[in-house]
Amino acid sequence: MYKIIQKTVPAKGINRFVLRAPDISKKALPGQFVVIRLNETGERIPITISDSDPVSGTITVFVQEAGSTTMEMGLLKSGDEILDVAGPLGIASHIENYGNVICVGGGVGTAVLYPLARALKNAGNKITSIIGVRCADMRLLENEMRNISDEIFILTDDGSCGLKGFVTDALKNIIENRPSPAADIIFAIGPVPMMRAVCKMTEPLKIRTVVSLNPIMVDGTGMCGSCRVTVDGKTRFACVEGPDFDGHLVDWQELSNRLQFFKREEKVALDHFCRLHKNE
Repeated sequence: MYKIIQKTVPAKGINRFVLRAPDISKKALPGQFVVIRLNETGERIPITISDSDPVSGTITVFVQEAGSTTMEMGLLKSGDEILDVAGPLGIASHIENYGNVICVGGGVGTAVLYPLARALKNAGNKITSIIGVRCADMRLLENEMRNISDEIFILTDDGSCGLKGFVTDALKNIIENRPSPAADIIFAIGPVPMMRAVCKMTEPLKIRTVVSLNPIMVDGTGMCGSCRVTVDGKTRFACVEGPDFDGHLVDWQELSNRLQFFKREEKVALDHFCRLHKNE
């Protein structure tokens, strides 16, 4: 069992959990994830590790309430326990001194981006961060991102904070106003449409763009094949060969289609969960 040391709600519908997981905390690296199962009958869900502390033996994860399992997890509180937390899984992000790095985060993807950007900064890179959220209340780790960024742009869909618009608006402005190349590498983490849009912008400019793919996963060890993605015309398993891939080589249409496979089942499960907890 894995104890919840602390549970907070940093944004609407997004929960931050600090979990007691000493073995995982000793090995976790930026880009890696865990697979969580709340109880014996629960489904397995992949969640990227946002932070780890081997001294206290804890890891930190951010979980957005989207389906029945993440909403059930949202009902947990500090002191509660989770049955299974398997990890760290996946290949850690490659960190080196690239030079000028642009880090693009969308929504809860900022929680995934933060440990990566911090590691890149510690490796000597100049970090430009672009963070996009729906509204001001959905911001995550803004102060932390500011502390490790040489330059940062905050964008909101409704203009309630920072600039009104999308991350691609800020990226376009940077690319057009900086000497070419605008960056030595770009890391983009967030919703699939966002990452796809970033790659569409950078591909003709030949700016290397790394994305973090989190397709449907079940066991997280490459045995089930649920997380198949096509990269450079080849089938890859995101759980053991990713989650980081060259965004210019990803078959984005296939990935988008695969994410729709279990929408009906997900809706049935969510409706059932909501009926059970309608008075809570």
